Amino acid sequence: MSLTIVVITLIFSAFFSGIEIAFVSSNKLKLELDKNSDSFISKTIAIFSKDESNFIATMLIGNNIALVIFSISMTELLHPFLQNISSSFLLLFTQTIISTIIILITAEFIPKAIFRINPNYMLKIFSLPLIFFYFLLYPIVFVMLAISGFVLKYIFRLEINEVNQLFSKIDLDEYLESLTQYTNSNSGNNTEVEMLQNALELSNIKVRECMVPRTDMAAINIKSSVEQLLKLFIETKYTKIPVFKDNIDNIIGYVHSADLFKKPITIKSVMLPIPIVSESLTANEMLNTFIKKNKSIALVVDEFGGTSGLVTVEDVTEEIVGEIEDEHDIADIIDEKISDTEYLFSSRMEVDQINNKYNLELPESEEYETIAGLFLSLHEDIPIKGESIKYENKLLLIDSVDEKSIKLIRIMVK
Repeated sequence: MSLTIVVITLIFSAFFSGIEIAFVSSNKLKLELDKNSDSFISKTIAIFSKDESNFIATMLIGNNIALVIFSISMTELLHPFLQNISSSFLLLFTQTIISTIIILITAEFIPKAIFRINPNYMLKIFSLPLIFFYFLLYPIVFVMLAISGFVLKYIFRLEINEVNQLFSKIDLDEYLESLTQYTNSNSGNNTEVEMLQNALELSNIKVRECMVPRTDMAAINIKSSVEQLLKLFIETKYTKIPVFKDNIDNIIGYVHSADLFKKPITIKSVMLPIPIVSESLTANEMLNTFIKKNKSIALVVDEFGGTSGLVTVEDVTEEIVGEIEDEHDIADIIDEKISDTEYLFSSRMEVDQINNKYNLELPESEEYETIAGLFLSLHEDIPIKGESIKYENKLLLIDSVDEKSIKLIRIMVK
């Protein structure tokens, strides 16, 4: 009889322990969204998910009741095997060690490991017995919570505030990941999901990863004439052009093309202040800066204060919605698959984009973003046309250069 009770109480203890960790580890956002469905199980889970403290208390009390009964039954079960131990202390110690090992393995480690694999699914499977015990133990839980609340409020003078349901970034990440897997398996369009995932990743993207680099910037000297500025606007088709004094490392503002309708005499008369940001700033912080300062362009500087590049609100937005044909994009960027073993890329093509599109498995690093950056990191010298470097089974060849930078890189797979 004692053995039967021991097994039953272990099952109940494992159940309460597993459900507790499943609830704590579950995606609360998915549970909240499931409330809107007509499923009986979802509505059942919604009952106890309204009040987390009540639910956790129910699981703890149920687990403790099971463990108390287990301890009593286990003592009776072990008594015939340990009756030769004369010392009461040694007898109690032996019983405690054996019981603890059994509880930890069968009612703690194993069930918690299993229930954490897919916590939301486990809650659905055991929703019916769960709701039964929830209401069965509710009177005890109500009394225990009332006593603990009284002690905290009137003895320890602690205020007990209602905690509103909060959803973490991890909850949203996991939910979007499940949506992505569902749409992929059903050949659906998950563009909106990808955009939401990209928006969540803004905090992990640095401004230097989405800016227009210094070498590709079009800027004008403040001493230049308005006619020269107008010509530059026409040639570049940009709407905003930075203004520098003496050299490009001394950007002092920018001019908007619309201000030329005011027929200014000098560039200075229509020059606007430009925000200055660090290249280590995150993309979401950059977006907040644009909103707070009511600007759509900013100068990016390196740790030494030199000009690193230029970033616009469009550049940051591209990290969410994908490539946008805007004023800072290169219209003639080359991304060409010549054959199954040969490719031609503009130097500003990003390595991760190439890997995603052609599965070339080129090395990615935080030290560089583009294919030109990869070549320089491997070559460790300023290359000339025709120079090449080998990486695994791929040959990277400089196809075109100008006086300052690499223009085209050819990749040949052997």
